Amino acid sequence: MKLKWLSHAGFLIEIDEKRLLIDPWIKGNPLAKCTLDELDGIDAVLVTHDHSDHMGDAIEIAIKNNAKFIGIYELSQYAAKKGVKNVVGMNIGGTINLEGLSIIMVQAFHSSNIGMPTGYIIREREGVYHAGDTGLFYDMKLLAELYKPRVVLLPIGGHFTMGPREAAEAVKLMDPEIAIPMHYNTFPPIVQDPNKFREIVKEKAPRTKVIIAEINEWIEI
Repeated sequence: MKLKWLSHAGFLIEIDEKRLLIDPWIKGNPLAKCTLDELDGIDAVLVTHDHSDHMGDAIEIAIKNNAKFIGIYELSQYAAKKGVKNVVGMNIGGTINLEGLSIIMVQAFHSSNIGMPTGYIIREREGVYHAGDTGLFYDMKLLAELYKPRVVLLPIGGHFTMGPREAAEAVKLMDPEIAIPMHYNTFPPIVQDPNKFREIVKEKAPRTKVIIAEINEWIEI
């Protein structure tokens, strides 16, 4: 499994011979270091919710790559109306099978205009949990017990989502092997020091390794 942080909440994930893109906001993103042309060979584009910093360039990338667009049902229908040929609409609690790879849609506590905000667990056991935009909720513990993700990707920016303290509490609830912070420093209201998150995690959940990702650099898990 390999992950590349594209900045903000965007990740490129290679897992089980699939290339998955989550919340790809490139155009207009002040921290993005790649171009849309570099995001090729994509099998599926997953979108957690329709806010512009998450929906981003998902439709354009899905069309260009003939990739599946995966999102909550109402958002998938919107994507279809915008020209995406291969949409997969699902809902919270549901699981789809992407050629042998399980993708589970889970809840997130946030807002959206179309459908509801979500997160994803990609592959049960030893997989990845992308929390989307969310506040802290206790059922993160239940998600970890049920699906056992090895890696969790958590927002730490505050203001619109959890901050470092709440995200560290989420790590404590989930007890993953690895935690990677996201959704911070893109614009002024969400400026945070990820080292603060790492320090609190070390206190609350010392078994978990915090990896502070570099933008556009691969992390091998």
